[in-house]
Amino acid sequence: MPIELPKETRTAAIASIERYFSEEHGERIGNMAAGALLNFFLAEIGPAVYNLAVAQAQERMQARVAELDIELQEDAFTWWHRSAAKR
Repeated sequence: MPIELPKETRTAAIASIERYFSEEHGERIGNMAAGALLNFFLAEIGPAVYNLAVAQAQERMQARVAELDIELQEDAFTWWHRSAAKR
């Protein structure tokens, strides 16, 4: 599944890449080259980041589901205990 960024995010990412090359390396990278580099990162590295994020989200969800029995547990057969306490 290719990773595609919304237009606004893509534009901001390209501007960030251009700024990075300018400020960190003292070199100017054009808009087309920055876009191509972004495409490379999204295709080559993006899936690894995406898969890690999915695995982390799944781990957190499984932990929450495992706690459901603790949070939502109701004791059964308590009528007689409550009834005796009222007397």
